[in-house]
Amino acid sequence: MSNKLKIAVIGLGSRGNAYSEYAALLPDECEIVACADVLPDRVKRFGDKYGVDEKMRFSSGEELLAQEQLADIAFICTMDRLHYGHAMAALERGYHLLLEKPISPVLSECIEIADLAKKKGLEVIVCHVLRYTNEYRKLKELVDSGAIGDVVSIEAHERVAYWHQAHSFVRGNWSNSKRSSPMILQKSCHDMDILYWLAGKKSVAVSSFGSLTHFKASEAPEGATERCTEACPHYFTCPYSVDKNYLEWGRRGVFTWPMDVVSQVPTMEALEEALRTGPYGRCVYYCDNDVVDHQVVNVLFEDGVTANFNMSPFTAEGGRKITVMGTKGDLESFDDDIVFSPFIDRFSDHSVKYKTEDVEDAFGHGGGDYGIVRDLLALLNGKYDVGSSLTRVSDSIESHVIALAAEESRLNGGKLIRTEDYIKANS
Repeated sequence: MSNKLKIAVIGLGSRGNAYSEYAALLPDECEIVACADVLPDRVKRFGDKYGVDEKMRFSSGEELLAQEQLADIAFICTMDRLHYGHAMAALERGYHLLLEKPISPVLSECIEIADLAKKKGLEVIVCHVLRYTNEYRKLKELVDSGAIGDVVSIEAHERVAYWHQAHSFVRGNWSNSKRSSPMILQKSCHDMDILYWLAGKKSVAVSSFGSLTHFKASEAPEGATERCTEACPHYFTCPYSVDKNYLEWGRRGVFTWPMDVVSQVPTMEALEEALRTGPYGRCVYYCDNDVVDHQVVNVLFEDGVTANFNMSPFTAEGGRKITVMGTKGDLESFDDDIVFSPFIDRFSDHSVKYKTEDVEDAFGHGGGDYGIVRDLLALLNGKYDVGSSLTRVSDSIESHVIALAAEESRLNGGKLIRTEDYIKANS
């Protein structure tokens, strides 16, 4: 295989563009040679940006994958329920895959993808990008070093932030589980993967509670209109107003995520038109969303290791906080800071602080988006010493089992779900 790997990108939305931008930072390692999307304007902008030959621009993933193999790697960044079809077709063609999470909302499809990859001898790396950040790599290094002894329990919080919930899970692409997937899978399979990774054990049982409490018509303020742009009386006071969440950023000249999801054309005119006519201009209380707006998950792992996880958007800012508790000490990680507190004595502070932020944190997801692209290219070029951070599809399935079992538990009033039984019933 040539050291300069060829990449075909399927799905040219926010994630497809992000991974492509990081690939473009490694021109000696790879080149983007083909692209596909159902929106012609996206194909043109992307193709022009990366110099993709007109003959290598396609109107869908299906059209691209109907060709003979065009590249070494396919970046599959389409919507959740399209992943299975695109991944299976790409593997049959001989592509290695960078596959956006979740693998699929259907467990049997996740397993089929993993089985076909194994049969074909191809790599499928799932975008659990948190494992590729300096923060979580350091956390894993400390756990594996035995610094805290044996892991006993883990407590994790995902603060989604009110505006992010409104953007992605009320107005946006992942608002309706029938079109995408349950929020605990779509948003938090990252977190389920981290719990499993740090515990170092397979899951045994799961229970979960959660619901859609706030983002629904019954909670709308009096007189609210169905679209923000329809002279709503709450336009300047509602925290979810498009003026505060989109237009103000546009007036400041900021068109990066999430602005580029609303309109990929970085102008005020395009942004205003998208808000007048598209999904992101809707009132958050009058959308067709059905995913939860808060959820808690309890996990029992092998050897009695336990974990609890709380996902909530009712926070001013986003971010993740995790505490790993062991027999000899604990680790607390939040916003790139890790504090290791060993059990020595109660009369002096023996804690050690680690600051993991560095230049890579200028990239998306704390450097994780860049890190996963970098590591995939290194792996396929034979330059990567495969470590535990690599998110191969066969390993990623465990996070999907936990998330999907949690959703079944939630839908059944918090019923305890044994994951072995869930796998047997759904594979």
